[in-house]
Amino acid sequence: MSKRIVTISKFMSKYLRHEPETLGLKLEPGGWVMIADLLEGAGKLGFPITEEELLQVVAENDKQRFALDETATKIRANQGHSTSVDLQLVEVEPPTELYHGTVRKFLDAILIEGLKKMDRHDVHLSKDVETAAKVGERRGKPVILVVDSQGMASDGYQFRLSENGVWLTDHVPPMYLRLMEDS
Repeated sequence: MSKRIVTISKFMSKYLRHEPETLGLKLEPGGWVMIADLLEGAGKLGFPITEEELLQVVAENDKQRFALDETATKIRANQGHSTSVDLQLVEVEPPTELYHGTVRKFLDAILIEGLKKMDRHDVHLSKDVETAAKVGERRGKPVILVVDSQGMASDGYQFRLSENGVWLTDHVPPMYLRLMEDS
């Protein structure tokens, strides 16, 4: 992916997930905005993006951060919002275990308080160890936590699955966490 496409992806993440109002955007239910409005707002901010570049970002983003609606006239960030939005994701039954990648400096607090959503809408969990490790690597040497998601679901906790395969929940209490042995 070219440097320009990476820069556009970061720009889109910022404004679709955290600051839509800066571009004059209002997220519709599901987090959708008109592509034309996003492109117009980017241009007004002095960062013109072509529709072709936007479509390339959607197609090539390794984490599939963005989705187009069925008409290909609207776009949204799949998850990770700090701004108020209802992504309209339905509750689904999780697999037996899910995973969360972090770094050692956060481990003590997590094992006491659990995983919290912090400034996002949800705690993000991965379906496999490899993905969790990539998430943890962003801040250093990763450690992997195993989440007893089946136990959580049995106890009434809800899970949702984003369009790009990220598992979402409100909170993971420490009793459902264990450190993966080789982390």
